[in-house]
Amino acid sequence: MNGAVDLGTYKPQVSSYDYDAPLSEAGDYTLKYHRLRELFSHYHSETLPEQPALQGRKVYEAVVIDQYLSLWEALKFTDEPFISATPVNMENLPVNNGNGQSYGYTLYETTVTSGGALNSRNKVRDRALVFVDRVYIGVLDYKTVELAVPDGKGEQKLSLLVENCGRVNYGNALDEQRKGLVGQITLNNTPLKNFTIYSLDMKPNFIDGLHRKHWNILPENLTYPGFFQGQLKVDGNPTDTFLKLPGWGKGVVFINGQNLGRHWSIGPQQTLYLPAPWLHSGMNQVIVFEERESGDRIQFSDSPELGKTISVYRPHLCNVL
Repeated sequence: MNGAVDLGTYKPQVSSYDYDAPLSEAGDYTLKYHRLRELFSHYHSETLPEQPALQGRKVYEAVVIDQYLSLWEALKFTDEPFISATPVNMENLPVNNGNGQSYGYTLYETTVTSGGALNSRNKVRDRALVFVDRVYIGVLDYKTVELAVPDGKGEQKLSLLVENCGRVNYGNALDEQRKGLVGQITLNNTPLKNFTIYSLDMKPNFIDGLHRKHWNILPENLTYPGFFQGQLKVDGNPTDTFLKLPGWGKGVVFINGQNLGRHWSIGPQQTLYLPAPWLHSGMNQVIVFEERESGDRIQFSDSPELGKTISVYRPHLCNVL
């Protein structure tokens, strides 16, 4: 369940635990914990109980990626797409028993007969990978609202894979939280119509469906986006660890069908906490959905790497808080 802040500029949050909690997501004691313990000791007549021992960590052997399925191949394993004359935001899609789509990606596809200037009119929430005949041409987001669509012979399929990067939970933009395409987009100033819309909310049943289908041996020439699969071997009882993806770009990680979290090479977060109860003794399935750039393996660490901590608040707000 992702989040974001907006204090004049939209900033999606990393997948990690709350930055001001007394315990880290892995149960480590933070400075705030020790300060609180010290404070409580002044108001308690008896000695406080000993701190519980910390859980162990393990650096598992790297997972080698050996299976692959392109996003385009995976579409046939999704629910039936929705056909609409105009774009529909993800919350209003007729999916999940009429409750719409909450998280993940939504794929919008239509047909165009010429190239030209594709303009989002700032209706992309929050980031769209754009493809022509399923060949990547660029990104539309809050900063980039226009892309050049190359000319082709006859009809071309225009695809926009739109990610919900996180709803604002603090700041000035709490009133409008729709995601996907939230209005009309244009090609050469003409609104695009007749969309085929796929809901890709990345829930366990979708990933489980992929696991039961035929995967391909990892090819030499990869196309993106795609799903990459490998196996993590656990001997004996599982132990907490931190998963990291050097050489990968941006996407989502799944452990035994469960959505562990998002990764993005720009950081600041470079690891995902993998708790022991998500694993079992023997072989564990690891799937990475990758948008643009993949490595050949997945690595593990016994400590988190969450990047440099900086304040996102405006200076005058810091004085108030």
